[in-house]
Amino acid sequence: MATASNTQRLFQQFEPELLKKVQQVGLVRKFKAEEYLMQTGQQIRSAVLVLDGVIKVFREDDEGNEVFMYNLHPGEACAISMTCAARQLSSQIMAKALVDTEVLAIPVELMDEWALKYRSWYQFVLETYRSRFEELLDTLDHIAFRNLDERLLWYLKQHQKSLKSNFIKTSFTDIALELNSSREVISRLMKKLAEKGHVKLHKNEVEILHLKM
Repeated sequence: MATASNTQRLFQQFEPELLKKVQQVGLVRKFKAEEYLMQTGQQIRSAVLVLDGVIKVFREDDEGNEVFMYNLHPGEACAISMTCAARQLSSQIMAKALVDTEVLAIPVELMDEWALKYRSWYQFVLETYRSRFEELLDTLDHIAFRNLDERLLWYLKQHQKSLKSNFIKTSFTDIALELNSSREVISRLMKKLAEKGHVKLHKNEVEILHLKM
């Protein structure tokens, strides 16, 4: 059962009756940082709502390169988990906790029922699809139309915003995988940022000092 305080704080738009249902049937699951919530090919049986933490949603190509899609924060839901669960499809994406994360799993069989019965749930689902679509467009814009320098700055700013921290635990290899580049190129660009005083480089961690897009 989900805690009443968390659901009431994060999902204030839900009707009192719906909030009560969410608290009764929602299964709270906890994931450690770097732990996977969802992997390609996995059967999805519930919609995922974020209670705490940050989740990175991405795809992986045949060579193991990651393509970042968007991050999920408390009060948000994974649109792809909703779609896969409702249509009984296996996942085509991967989801990983960036920090210790807590989610609420809503059984798939309740999604259609709630959409018909509760207007707030119906609107929440629509808003989830709209928000994730806009975030995908933003990601596509940076991948397709920006050079690597700009994409790297965007990547760092996205993580700074998502984690609400100037310290990002990552490596040049991880960044290269996400930006579809090489470790050597990312290393060179990061060192340039460090020389300009924009970042400070630590072992497996980047400290953001001052970044401008």
